[in-house]
Amino acid sequence: MMNVRSYSLGPVQTNCYIVSNKEKECIVFDPGEEAERLIKTIRSNGLKPLAIFLTHAHFDHIGAVDAVREVFDVPVWIHEKEVSWLADPTKNGSSKYAALPDYRVAAPAQDTIIKKEQQFEISNFVFQAVFTPGHSPGSISYIFEKDGFAIVGDTLFEQGVGRTDLLGGSTKILLESIHNKLLTLPEDTIIYPGHGNYTTVGSEMETNPFLNGF
Repeated sequence: MMNVRSYSLGPVQTNCYIVSNKEKECIVFDPGEEAERLIKTIRSNGLKPLAIFLTHAHFDHIGAVDAVREVFDVPVWIHEKEVSWLADPTKNGSSKYAALPDYRVAAPAQDTIIKKEQQFEISNFVFQAVFTPGHSPGSISYIFEKDGFAIVGDTLFEQGVGRTDLLGGSTKILLESIHNKLLTLPEDTIIYPGHGNYTTVGSEMETNPFLNGF
């Protein structure tokens, strides 16, 4: 049974998830900001990070990547379509906000670029990386089928869906991703979004106003 810790970080309260096992190993998803807080939390809980996985490369999901990667010496995984976004503020969106610094993150090595949907097996972490574009062209959802949850970034929210007015966004593609990749999961699957509260597939099927009539 995996333990999922959630931390709302940075100026727009982006959810970072730390998924850990009984052996105190962990995987960090979307370390968006507040690197010192994350590093302290990992150390104080006696956790050993094995990797960082990104749902997409908008600035609020990548701000602490370099610091966490350097301290724990772990690989960073990201969709191939958004590798160039990491160091480009015009693509990752940080250049749109004068109050924010330009977010520039070092690109991962070639062998940590996700080019196709695939299953990852890292220690006893087993999960699927499925492509759910629409919010951004390289958005990925990570589905822990055996453990009954999915980390979906800004694709699907409680009573909402991801915005599509940013670079490479598409409402049509987003809704197709949600219906074809997420709503096909068991209804009791927990959805961990990039912002806000967690929800379930069944709850969103029944009550999410953005999905009605698709």
